[in-house]
Amino acid sequence: MDKFVDGFTKSRTNNYSIGYLSAVDRSHEHMDQIRDAEYIIIIFPLYADSMPGRVKYFIESLENLLVFREKKLGFIVQSGFPEAHHSIFIERYLHKLTNRLGAEYLGTVIKGGVEGIQIMPRWMTKKLFNQFYELGEIFGLEGQFDATICEALSKPYKLSKTNLSIYKLIMKTGLNDFYWNHQLKKNEAFAFRFDRPYL
Repeated sequence: MDKFVDGFTKSRTNNYSIGYLSAVDRSHEHMDQIRDAEYIIIIFPLYADSMPGRVKYFIESLENLLVFREKKLGFIVQSGFPEAHHSIFIERYLHKLTNRLGAEYLGTVIKGGVEGIQIMPRWMTKKLFNQFYELGEIFGLEGQFDATICEALSKPYKLSKTNLSIYKLIMKTGLNDFYWNHQLKKNEAFAFRFDRPYL
């Protein structure tokens, strides 16, 4: 989001405001932002193939859904899954949702494979951040998502057999557990990783 905004504001005539859904029970506070905006972009992660409940609750709890009517509405969806295929179904829902809200659909930018981005070294994120910067820059000039960049971000759509073989090999080494083990240790839960509380 930060890189997209950096690109968007390269043109100093572009203004923006950001509303975070950390307090969904106060969703009415975003009404003025939505009402005053020409373009609205909703950005969220995909959790287990689904829109987070917080995002869905926000949309459903808006006092007046007509506030979206005739607005230009787009989405950016990211996930830890490396394949864009996992996000296709949520994209269909978002398109239908936009139509029901009476807004103009700008499209959905899909980017997979970003799990652990916070701990990745700079050389691993440089290309991704540059793409989102350029996406924001073009959006700031043209008011739409650049199709070429969107296509590049959505790759791979599905993993090739070669990539699947590599992933299977990595899984055997345990390297794929590094990030999750780091999170467990950080939250003092590593000793409980094999607990099965619901059986």
